[in-house]
Amino acid sequence: MATNYVQRGAKSAWTNATGADVSSGDVVELTNIIGVAEGDIADGETGTVCIEGVFTLPKVSAAVFAVGEKLIWDTSGGAFDDSSATPATGDITGAGIAVAAGADGETTCTVKLTPGNTAVA
Repeated sequence: MATNYVQRGAKSAWTNATGADVSSGDVVELTNIIGVAEGDIADGETGTVCIEGVFTLPKVSAAVFAVGEKLIWDTSGGAFDDSSATPATGDITGAGIAVAAGADGETTCTVKLTPGNTAVA
């Protein structure tokens, strides 16, 4: 093992300074990437956020996408949108890819988080 090894990198410590409690499974915006709270994290407390993995997460109801499509995290709506949407200021593009197709009317989707592949609009 390298002497400078810190951790595997699939999870990260995060201090909640949002002004509200975060529940297990909630999406957490981490500047240029998103993560998913591993457990409940009270405001002002530190907890673990998963920055890799596959999760069922909120989806823009009208979004339609295919397996493998890069998705956009709509920060104002708190949901994933398809790649044909025009990102608004602050949206995170490339935050995840669809692991299952998304259909019109669905409000959740299965997403693989893709840290390091993102940009903020």
